[in-house]
Amino acid sequence: MDTVARFEPRRPDQAAEAVLHPDAKQQLAVTATYLLSEEGRKASLLSGGNGRALQEVTLHVPANRLHLVAVDANGRAHLKLRPRFSLNDEQRVVKIDAPPTYDAPPSIEDLFREAGRNHQLEHAFHAERSAERRAQREAEQQRRDEVASSFLADPTQRARRRPTPTPQRCFIDTPDGHLVFDVRHDRGTARLVPPEAYRRWRADIRARDEWRERETAAQLASHAQKKQAVAEWVAQHGTPEQQARQAAGFLPMEEVIDAMADQAFAAGNAFERYACDGAARLQEQLRQLPQYENVVVTPNHITIFNTDAVGATAAQWALMEQLRQVFPNATVTLREHRVSWKGHAEAPTLTKHGVLVTCKVGPFDLRREYAAPET
Repeated sequence: MDTVARFEPRRPDQAAEAVLHPDAKQQLAVTATYLLSEEGRKASLLSGGNGRALQEVTLHVPANRLHLVAVDANGRAHLKLRPRFSLNDEQRVVKIDAPPTYDAPPSIEDLFREAGRNHQLEHAFHAERSAERRAQREAEQQRRDEVASSFLADPTQRARRRPTPTPQRCFIDTPDGHLVFDVRHDRGTARLVPPEAYRRWRADIRARDEWRERETAAQLASHAQKKQAVAEWVAQHGTPEQQARQAAGFLPMEEVIDAMADQAFAAGNAFERYACDGAARLQEQLRQLPQYENVVVTPNHITIFNTDAVGATAAQWALMEQLRQVFPNATVTLREHRVSWKGHAEAPTLTKHGVLVTCKVGPFDLRREYAAPET
């Protein structure tokens, strides 16, 4: 029976040392890939080669040149020829995702020289890109600090309402778009933006709620004042039937306001009231034209644009003066009403004028418009 010899186990530190400090005489089989131009392919055929554009050769790289070798995840070793790095016209290192191209089959030293040059330029390329990224980060941080300082110094600025600001995160609008501020990622002044934006947002909500409460209270008080004024007017000037409906709570406030207006403007009953007959008047005007002789214009087919008149004829001014004498405590305004036909921009428009008289009776602003002479 044969005996088995016992071998001493190899210590892990010895294996690591063998990997980190390989024997200088050791060599590694490496694949070098390059391209041949048309001239290079001709030269390859003349020298007995295969003349292909893509060439792959196997080299033996000594251990002291392993920095020129790249090994992929599958354990395949390649000479560092792709990607290729070179200097452009601006003396900046650019990356080219293609192997080098030769006009003649290169020697082994040519390939080593190209790989060494590629190795050096690769380091320069990554150093340049790292410097650019660092400069970009610094510029972005400076921009964020400027936006943050401006936001914190100006109490009128607000974060975007959507998404809703939180103490940890908010969005700020800038001329170049919105910026996201997050206390978990920002530093310096930028970290102070989300809490301040949230505080301002909550303060705006409280102020808006308080304003709504004040407006509601003011409207309720005004309505109560108007109800009291209506009750007093009905008790003093209303008919028995109106007084009975008021007592039962069935008298509309609008009816009382109309009756109050009739009483307030009784002195102007001799003047003609303004008539809201724009549709009929426009139809009459259009039918005088041959292309519109059969048109039908209803109130639903017109648009009325009302403005204060910028000029007045002598007759219109005389009417305004008469109304001022009749209603010395009222406001008298000449109004212009332009009536147009919906959907027919090319059709002529109608312009009417009226004199609006406004007076104050208790809590009510009563209005009545009188027809003004047309040109």
